[in-house]
Amino acid sequence: MPIHQKAKEAGVFSSSEVALLGRVFERLTIEGQSPQRREAIASRIIANYQAGITDEEEPFSASKLPLGR
Repeated sequence: MPIHQKAKEAGVFSSSEVALLGRVFERLTIEGQSPQRREAIASRIIANYQAGITDEEEPFSASKLPLGR
């Protein structure tokens, strides 16, 4: 699952943090998405979490928003 690999690459997370990130990932992905899209979603969830968005609903909501440029 991309979220577990991305979490491992990003640094040390507790098992409860990985579980939270996994739940958010499952809510944001749909069957048939490309591996690249799923990886992008995983990266975004972790980035939001590392930026301080730690409540389960917050990373879910923030990760659905388009990236600002």
